[in-house]
Amino acid sequence: MGEGNGTAWAGALSPAARYAETGGASLTWENLTAVLPGSGGRPTKKLLQGLYGYAVPGRIVAIMGPSGSGKSTLLDSLSGRLARNVLQTGKVLLNGKKRRLDFGAVAYVTQENVLLGTLTVRETVTYSAQLRLPSSMSKAEVRRVVDDTLDEMGLRECAERPIGTWHLRGISGGEKKRLCIALEILTRPRLLFLDEPTSGLDSASAFSVIETLRTLAIDGGRTIVSSVHQPSSEVFALFDDLCLLSSGESVYFGDAKLAPQFFAETGFPCPSRRNPSDHFLRCVNSDFDDVATALKGSMKLRAEADLDPLLKYSTTEIRERLVDKYRISDYAMMVRNTIHEISKIEGVMEEAVKGSQATWCKQLRTLTKRSYINMYRDFGYYRLRIIIYVLMAICLGTIYYDVGNGYTAIQARASCGGFVSGFMTFMSIGGFPSFIEEMKVFSLERQNGHYGVAAYIISNFLSSMPFLLTMSWASASITYWMVKFRPGFSYFAFFALNLYGGVSVIESLMMIISALVPNFLMGLILGAGVIVILQPIFSSSIYVFHHLARAFWCLTGSMLAFCRGS
Repeated sequence: MGEGNGTAWAGALSPAARYAETGGASLTWENLTAVLPGSGGRPTKKLLQGLYGYAVPGRIVAIMGPSGSGKSTLLDSLSGRLARNVLQTGKVLLNGKKRRLDFGAVAYVTQENVLLGTLTVRETVTYSAQLRLPSSMSKAEVRRVVDDTLDEMGLRECAERPIGTWHLRGISGGEKKRLCIALEILTRPRLLFLDEPTSGLDSASAFSVIETLRTLAIDGGRTIVSSVHQPSSEVFALFDDLCLLSSGESVYFGDAKLAPQFFAETGFPCPSRRNPSDHFLRCVNSDFDDVATALKGSMKLRAEADLDPLLKYSTTEIRERLVDKYRISDYAMMVRNTIHEISKIEGVMEEAVKGSQATWCKQLRTLTKRSYINMYRDFGYYRLRIIIYVLMAICLGTIYYDVGNGYTAIQARASCGGFVSGFMTFMSIGGFPSFIEEMKVFSLERQNGHYGVAAYIISNFLSSMPFLLTMSWASASITYWMVKFRPGFSYFAFFALNLYGGVSVIESLMMIISALVPNFLMGLILGAGVIVILQPIFSSSIYVFHHLARAFWCLTGSMLAFCRGS
């Protein structure tokens, strides 16, 4: 490399070292490799191959590359979220020391916006703050933290608007992404990871999100590492450092502004009017080979091949030249030197408190209140089902209306009781879609250490109890008196509580299935199948108990409770 390149690199090394000296979280990784062991006859797959890089406070590192290049794997490796079946080697150091960056220790924003659509922006941030901030903080202090976070992410204008559901218009996609980031910076983490925060956003929204991240990095002194697929030229200009991957290998790492210079030195200069990120991905994305093959007979394409060097080589050849060139270049050497300098700096960073600082009782109260509000506002969660239950009870009551008091009425009322307990209980699978959405929020928050399983289960049971009681009591009130079961409040209460117990069991069963099978169609099929299978098994077990303790079952007179005048 010439003298001009050396001058450029003199300015490229100093920012990283200078920012690292200011304190905060300086992250480095050396010879980072991730391997997926083969199984079932499949060969071992290398996901990452000997990567070097760094991330310092006040700068944004963009991880770019085509699909399957290892962006998410690298992000998960650095944040400590790599899958258990993937083997990782190499060193990942935080402030020059090896630390465990597991769930809750760093902030991680997923690609999908996992939010409860019935809550407003302010309510979402407030409940998250109450779940994680110390219980010793007063309401005024929590409100101040929430307001500061909303102002920091530019969400004050939409703070009172709902996030939005299938029947409720809400905030935009960019505002949802900024809200997800706001939830993660509530506890003021120094290290922030983001998985493709611009996916699904238009250019203006994407620019707004990245500009907000840049403000967080510069003003807040945070270290930000983000994967990004194919940003616009305006968004690309906001990134400080670039990590370009292809097939798990480093094509380039360093100052984002010097990346076009590296490509030009390798023989693949970026045209003046082309987006740099588009040019980089064009050089390493093998999907363009299929397009070139399809247009191989085009005369215009052959004429352009003389002017565009990318059309003279296949993507595999271009990628190999770039990887080999970078491996022996001064760019890679300067990255290693920068990592060495950062590792020598004794960074000062407060120990991040893992998970939540709130007490278990406060978590339970907060989760119960949040879940109740979500259930009440979501029309399809319980309110629509209550209406359907009432209509079904009226239809059932008209069928068995005034069946009489004769001997055949016993069988008729028994059939009605079985129909109510069976069919109306079976209808509880209708809440499965809402269970899936709530389970996504629970999985993400539990993964980040916000609360435990016990608090969530108990809060969900307590918040759903009023709706299930209303559903059971309304259905039982209509059916019981129209069919004229045995008079007496105690018998009616037994009938209603029996229906409530059945509905609660099926609700719990569907909640378990939603955790195991987070797919709408497969979950409904599995839930219906499990209920159909369990009913005869349960009936058979009662039949066995009936013979083992005939005297007890005869004395209960459970069937007589449904027969008037017994």
